Amino acid sequence: MTAMSLDSFKSRKTLKVGAKTYVYFSLKAAEKNGLKGISSLPYSLKVLVENLLRHEDGRSVTKESIVNFAKWLKNRGKAENEIAYRPARVLMQDFTGVPAVVDLAAMRDAMKALGGNPEKINPLAPVDLVIDHSVMVDFFANSKAFKQNVALEYDRNGERYTFLKWGQGAFDNFRVVPPGTGICHQVNLEYLARTVWTKKVKEKGKTVEYAFPDTLVGTDSHTTMVNGLAVLGWGVGGIEAEAAMLGQPTSMLIPEVIGFKLDGRLPEGTTATDLVLTVTQMLRKKGVVGKFVEFYGPGLANLTLEDMATIANMAPEYGATCGFFPVSTETLDYLKGTARPSAQIALVEKYAKAQGMFWTPKSEDPVFTDTLALDLSTVESSMAGPKRPQDRVTLRNAAPDFANVMANEFKKAEQLHTRFKVDGANFDLGHGDVVIAAITSCTNTSNPSVMIGAGLLARNAVKKGLTVKPWVKTSLAPGSQVVTEYLKSSGLQKDLDKLGFDLVGYGCTTCIGNSGPLPEAISESIKKNDVVAAAVLSGNRNFEGRVNPDVRANYLASPPLVVAYALAGSLNVDLSKDPLGTGKDGKPVFLKDIWPGTKEIAAAVRKNVTRKAFATKYKDVFKGDAEWRKIKVEGGLTFKWSMSSTYVQNPPYFEGMKMTPDPVTDVVNARILGLFLDSITTDHISPAGNIKVTSPAGTYLTEHQVRPVDFNSYGARRGNHEVMMRGTFANIRIKNQMVPGVEGGVTKHYPSGEQMPIYDAAMRYARENVPLVIFAGKEYGTGSSRDWAAKGTKLLGVRAVVAQSFERIHRSNLVGMGVVPLQFKDGESWQTLGLKGDEIVTIHGLAEGLKPRAMLQLMITAPDGAGRVIDVQCRIDTLDELDYYKNGGIMPYVLRSLAKAA
Repeated sequence: MTAMSLDSFKSRKTLKVGAKTYVYFSLKAAEKNGLKGISSLPYSLKVLVENLLRHEDGRSVTKESIVNFAKWLKNRGKAENEIAYRPARVLMQDFTGVPAVVDLAAMRDAMKALGGNPEKINPLAPVDLVIDHSVMVDFFANSKAFKQNVALEYDRNGERYTFLKWGQGAFDNFRVVPPGTGICHQVNLEYLARTVWTKKVKEKGKTVEYAFPDTLVGTDSHTTMVNGLAVLGWGVGGIEAEAAMLGQPTSMLIPEVIGFKLDGRLPEGTTATDLVLTVTQMLRKKGVVGKFVEFYGPGLANLTLEDMATIANMAPEYGATCGFFPVSTETLDYLKGTARPSAQIALVEKYAKAQGMFWTPKSEDPVFTDTLALDLSTVESSMAGPKRPQDRVTLRNAAPDFANVMANEFKKAEQLHTRFKVDGANFDLGHGDVVIAAITSCTNTSNPSVMIGAGLLARNAVKKGLTVKPWVKTSLAPGSQVVTEYLKSSGLQKDLDKLGFDLVGYGCTTCIGNSGPLPEAISESIKKNDVVAAAVLSGNRNFEGRVNPDVRANYLASPPLVVAYALAGSLNVDLSKDPLGTGKDGKPVFLKDIWPGTKEIAAAVRKNVTRKAFATKYKDVFKGDAEWRKIKVEGGLTFKWSMSSTYVQNPPYFEGMKMTPDPVTDVVNARILGLFLDSITTDHISPAGNIKVTSPAGTYLTEHQVRPVDFNSYGARRGNHEVMMRGTFANIRIKNQMVPGVEGGVTKHYPSGEQMPIYDAAMRYARENVPLVIFAGKEYGTGSSRDWAAKGTKLLGVRAVVAQSFERIHRSNLVGMGVVPLQFKDGESWQTLGLKGDEIVTIHGLAEGLKPRAMLQLMITAPDGAGRVIDVQCRIDTLDELDYYKNGGIMPYVLRSLAKAA
C-alpha cells in the first residue's frame, strides 16, 4: 500500500459502512475529474484502474499510466501500455510454494553475505500457502484409504513439511494451511477470499483503514477459480510471486478484454463441466492468450457462483490470463452461505455499488476489445481428450472419436477390440479400457451440483445392482472438507463408497500426476501388450504423461460421468446408447436410467450444503492435525540447511553475486539442446509426476541411498535443484525432433553426435563452456505456472529460447530467470529454416542498446559453414523485465535493490 497516493484525479473519498469508515479511491470521482468514460470499462479493468489510483507515486505509477485506461476505450488494449500492478496478496500451493520459500531462505543467506540485513527478506504482502499437491493415491477403494494416504504423505514429505513449518515461524505475513484440509483454490474461494480487501495504514500519526478490491497472484495457474467471486487473480511463476511478496510491482501491459456473452440456461442433464469444456473450446479457437476474458449477459443470472468458479478455474486451459465475473447478488449470497462475516458482506455490497462494479441483469454492457457469445441451452454433455483440455468431444461422439484416435494417433485401428490376459486376474484388458476413474479436486469439487450429482448417480447405480469394472482404479479427492460434510449428511458418500469412490485425500491427486501406481498385474499387462489405457478424471489437466505413466489417453469429464465410465469400464462403450452394464434383474442399464434430474440435485444441494458446515470446517483451518502439530523445527532467522537432504537444498542462484551485475553479452557460438514442435507444455519441460529409476534424477536419488519406492514425485522434490535440473525436459512423452521417433528427454551432443539424456548433454556442454539455445513451435510453455520450467532451463545453461509463440506465464518466468525469449516472425519457424540441431547459433543485439520487444539478429551456421541471418523479436516486453534480465533475473534484482536500500 502506497501511503498518501499523489491522487491526480482527486478520487480519494470515504465510505461509511455500518459504524466503520473506510478510505477508498472512487472511480466515479476519477471519471468526473479527468478519466472520461471509465465507467464503460470492463469490470476487470476497473479493478486495475483502482489499483493504480491507489498506488500513484509518480515513479512506478504515473498520471499518464492511469490516463491510458481512459484511452483504452478507443484502442481497446491494442496499444502496448505498461502498468505496474500491485496485488493485495499471494496464494501458493506446496509444489510451487516450497521452492519459493527455498528462494526466500536462500535470499536471506545471500543478503547476509552481501553485508545486508536478512530481516529485509520478508513478505510485505500477505501470503497463504496451502499444502495440497503432495498426497498420492496409493490406497483406494476402502474406508481406510484416507488415513493410509495421509500417513504415507507425512512419511514421504517430512523434510518439506518441517521446512514449511520453519517458514511459517520465520517469515512475517506468511501462513500455512496444513495437509488434509483442501486445495488452495477451493480454500481460497470458500474462506480466504474477501472480494473487498481492507488494510490499516499509519498516516500523519493516525490509523486509516483502506477498502479496495481483493486481488492476488498465485503460484498455481488455476488461481483464476476465484475470479468467479469477482476477485481478480491469476497464476504466476514462483519467481514473480516472490517479487510480489517482496513489494515489487507486477509489470504488465494493459490487456485486451474479450467479452463472453452468456444467454439462456443449461438444458436438463448437462453440468457446469459440460459448459466449461464448451467455453474452453470456443475461447481456444478464438485465441485469448495474454488477454482477459470477462463474462457478461443475461445468462449470468442463471448460473450459481460455483458454476462461475468452475468456468473461471479453467482460464489457463482456454489460454486467458483470467476469466472474470463481476460482483452480483449471487456473490453476496455465496459469501453469506459460506459463513463470511455479515460486516464483510455489507462492505462488499456497498463498495461495489459505490464503484460501479455491481452487476445486475439491467446493467449496461461494458466496452470490450471483442466479443463472442454462447446460448447455454445449446450445451451438450461433453468430455475433452485424449491429451488436451480444449479437445472437446460430445458424449454421443466419444466412442467413435476414440476409434479415430486409435487409428490416427496410436496407429492401432485393427486392435481396437483386442483383449489381453492379465496375470492372476479373472478379467482381461483392452485398448480404451478405463483404468483410472478419478473425481479429483480442481475445477469441479467446489461445485456441489456436480458432486451431489455424482453421489445421486452412484446411489441409482447401486440400486440397479451395477458395479465398477475390476480393472478401474477409483478415487475421490474433494477440494475441501466441506464436500465430505455434505456428502455424508446426504448419505451419498455411502453410495459412492459402494462403488469404490472412497475418500482418498484432500488434494490435487490425479490431476497433478499423483494418481499413484496401478495394480502391478494391470501395469504389467499394459506395458507388455502396449495397451492404450485410459483415464477419466474430473480435473482440468490431461496433458501427455501427466496423469499416470501407464495411461496414454486421458479424458476430462464431470464427476457424474467419471462414475459412469467407472461402471462402463471402457471408452469404447457409447454411453449415449450402449448399456453401462446388467442390473440385478438381468436387464441392461443405460446412463439415462440412473442420471439424476436437475431438480433432484438442486433439492439435495439446498438441504445439505449449509452455512454451518463452512463455519465448522474452517474454524481452525491453520491448526492442522496431530501429525502437523508435532513437527519440530530448527533454525531461526536463517534456515539450517542439511547437506544430506534430498528434498530441500540451498540453490546456486546467488553464488558469487556482486552488488553490480556484469554487463549482458551476446550469445556467441551456442549449440542447440532441443528442437520441439507446438504445444510443449510445462509438464513436458518440468514434469510433476513419477521419477523413472533410469532417469538422471532417478540415478541421483539412487546415489543418495533413496529407494525407488521412496522417490516420491518431481513436484514433491522441487525444493532440491539437483533433482529438478535433472528432471528438466525429462517428461517420458516429450519428443525432441533432434532424435526423431524417440520419446523422452534425450538429445544429441555436437559435434560428437552422441545421443544422451538432455541433462547429461547440458552438463557436458557446460564443461566445454558452450552456451545453449532451444527452438520450439507455437504455445511454448502452456500449462501450470511452473517456475521450475524456467529455473531448470537456466541451470542447464540455456541462454535463449526461440519459439513461434509463448504462453504468458512461462515467457515471463524465462525473463525472470535471465533467459531471453525470442519469437520468430510470422510464417517463420525452425522447420522453415531447415534446422537439424547440429547448427551453431549466435544472437546479436543483446549486449548494447537492448529495448523491450526489440528486433534482434539470429545467425545460424550449418556444419558445412553455410550461414544465414534472420530477425527475431525479443520478448522481454517491459522496462521492468529488462531490468530483471540485466541483473540475471528477478531475484538478483530484488536482492540488490533491498541490499542497496539497507
